[in-house]
Amino acid sequence: MSSAAAFRSMCFDRGCLWKVQDEGKSNQVRKLCIRGAVASTPRSLQVSKAEAHNKSEKTVRIGVLGASGYTGSEIVRLLANHPYFDITLMTADRKAGQSIGSVFPHLGTQDLPDMVAVKDADFSDVDAVFCCLPHGTTQEIINGLPNRLKIVDLSADFRLRDIGEYEEWYGQPHKAPVLQKEAVYGLTEISRSAIQNARLVANPGCYPTSIQLPLVPLIEASLIEVKNIIIDAKSGVSGAGRGAKEANLYTEIAEGIHSYGITRHRHVPEIEQGLSDASNGKVTVSFTPHLMPMSRGMQSTMYVQMAPGVSHEDLYGHLKTIYEDEEFVVVLKDNEVPHTRHVRGSNYCLMNVFPDRISGRAIIISVIDNLVKGASGQALQNLNLMMGVPETTGLLSMPLFP
Repeated sequence: MSSAAAFRSMCFDRGCLWKVQDEGKSNQVRKLCIRGAVASTPRSLQVSKAEAHNKSEKTVRIGVLGASGYTGSEIVRLLANHPYFDITLMTADRKAGQSIGSVFPHLGTQDLPDMVAVKDADFSDVDAVFCCLPHGTTQEIINGLPNRLKIVDLSADFRLRDIGEYEEWYGQPHKAPVLQKEAVYGLTEISRSAIQNARLVANPGCYPTSIQLPLVPLIEASLIEVKNIIIDAKSGVSGAGRGAKEANLYTEIAEGIHSYGITRHRHVPEIEQGLSDASNGKVTVSFTPHLMPMSRGMQSTMYVQMAPGVSHEDLYGHLKTIYEDEEFVVVLKDNEVPHTRHVRGSNYCLMNVFPDRISGRAIIISVIDNLVKGASGQALQNLNLMMGVPETTGLLSMPLFP
């Protein structure tokens, strides 16, 4: 039985897991009582890592390509609490031969294989891959992976359906156009059913995640106009990656804020693609990102024109209804203002709607952790869906505060 099939044969009942497995002509039914591993979750709703290790038919073997970067290290951190996913391969070309603990000391307690160069990676002991490699390097590597692998790509290489648009914004031709047609855009709460059946998921960017989660439902419901959408967004420095860059030095970042990528940020076509899909017509936005002197966190403030006869209460009510049953997207109460410090280290997105002083306009504020819901957390959420695992598995840790 494949890993995905094994997971899909499970059902949950009052904090216990019942598993039915065919063996010849007989059926074996086993009950696995679940115990807690995350403080924020009821103790009856988590399977221990040790229990999962002892049941190899339920273990999904994970490869992390680009484990020495921020998104790769976040994947490793999140999988430490995952009862079904085990890391069997990690790559990092410049750190090949090193342990994860030597690169990220906070992960040194994990019993993991040493990192290897991508060219030396053996995928025979891997079922699924998180690809955390830089933009422009991923297409050829993923194109060369075994077709049996499930893949979540955290780069931008498969996010844009139009390969001509990719070349325009990323400055190089797409190297896997056939594979691009197979890729599913992985904004989890919006594209859940497509993600479940995908082999290759293009994980959304951080800014597009924080922007599309509130705007897509409002555009689909024709509650806001698609013209004159203005987005002011701010990100922590980790969004720029771990590479040594003069612009990211402490003295260049601390005690200040600056705009960057004005009118030409690479997330613009991704944002407009998603909003255009929701509108069934071309949508163009004004988007300006800013770099903040904090390590992680993201806030997007969106200024929108409401449709005739629509109030900000209508926007709020619609978002509240759409996300009422979602674990990770929370519409705050009344006039509560979303703060980045309230999602730090978590997979949550907090949002709220406020009336603008200008008649007919509204202000929407959305916050996420750019490395979790904006990257690795959403990637894990997507792979959970792809493998038939409960979507929230390994992601229910509460935000870190203070």
